[in-house]
Amino acid sequence: MQSSSRRAFLVGRRTERSPWETFISRLRRTAQGAVHDFATEAGSARLVPGHMQDVYRARALCVEHGVTLALDGIPSAARLDEGPVLWVEPGSAIARCERLGPDDPRWFVQPGCLIGDLEQAGLPQFRDQPPHLTVAAWLADRRSCDWDCGDTAASGLAHALVLLADGTQANLGAFGVDNRKPLDNLRVQGMIPRLFELSAAPDADALKAGSLWNGRYRLDALRPASGGTLNLAHLLLGHGGELGWVEWLVFDERAGHPAERPYESRYGLRPGAGGAAGAVDRAVRALFDPDGVFPEQGQQF
Repeated sequence: MQSSSRRAFLVGRRTERSPWETFISRLRRTAQGAVHDFATEAGSARLVPGHMQDVYRARALCVEHGVTLALDGIPSAARLDEGPVLWVEPGSAIARCERLGPDDPRWFVQPGCLIGDLEQAGLPQFRDQPPHLTVAAWLADRRSCDWDCGDTAASGLAHALVLLADGTQANLGAFGVDNRKPLDNLRVQGMIPRLFELSAAPDADALKAGSLWNGRYRLDALRPASGGTLNLAHLLLGHGGELGWVEWLVFDERAGHPAERPYESRYGLRPGAGGAAGAVDRAVRALFDPDGVFPEQGQQF
C-alpha cells in the first residue's frame, strides 16, 4: 500500500483553500444563478440569482463565513473594502411585475423589475426616476424615496415581504385595529413595540426639519399624517439595503405620486453617524440586523 507521504510526493500537496475561496466554492455549488469573483484582496463577488432560493442560500453562507450581503445597483452606494462582501444583483429571473387581478389597482413586483417597466405600466410614483434601476435599488435609495414627513403613503407601497438577517421572512404592511397581520410573525411581533417607542422618543422628533426627515430609516412612517394609514412596509423606503432583502412588493397605483423636491436636494441634511440621527438609526438597525449581515452604510449621505 502506498504511503500518504509517497502519494503527496507523486501528485503534489493540495493547497489549502482560504476562507474566501471556500465560501465562493460553496456558493457556486448551490447557486442556480451566476457567481463572479472579483478576486480582490478582501474578497468581493457578485451573485445574480437564478431563483429566490439563491438568496436564501447566500444569506446562510454569508452568516456562516462572516461575509456581508449587499444589494447591488444602489445609486451612490458606499464602497465596502474593509471585509469580504457578496453583492447580490436582482436580475431578470426575479423581475415579475403584474396586476393582482384584472381590475385591481395593486401590482405585485419582484426586486429585479426595472423602474422603466413600472413607469410604462402607469405607476405615477416612478415618473422621472432612472429607468435602468431595479425596484430593489430604487426602494433602497434615500434620495429616490424622499417623501415628506408623515407622507410616506405617497410612495404607493402597500406591502413588502422581507428576508431578515436571521432568515426570518417578515410580512410588512398596513397595521392597525383592522389589520394585525405583521403580528403573525413572532420576530416582527418582538420588533414592533420597540419601533413605536423609538418613533415617539425626543430623538426622533429631532430628526424632523420642516417637511424633511433626516434619519437614515423612515421611522416617521409610524407617525403618518392625520387621516393616513400606518404601514410598516414604509420603514423600508430609502433603507440603503441595510435592513433586509426585499423578496417582493405590492404597489397601489391609486396612492402613488412622485416626491416633488429636485433629486439633488432630497433627503434633508443627509446626516452622518453622530447626534440624534446616529442614536436612532443604530437602534432601528439593531432591531432588524443585530449581527451586521447587511452593510452598515450601504449608501452615503
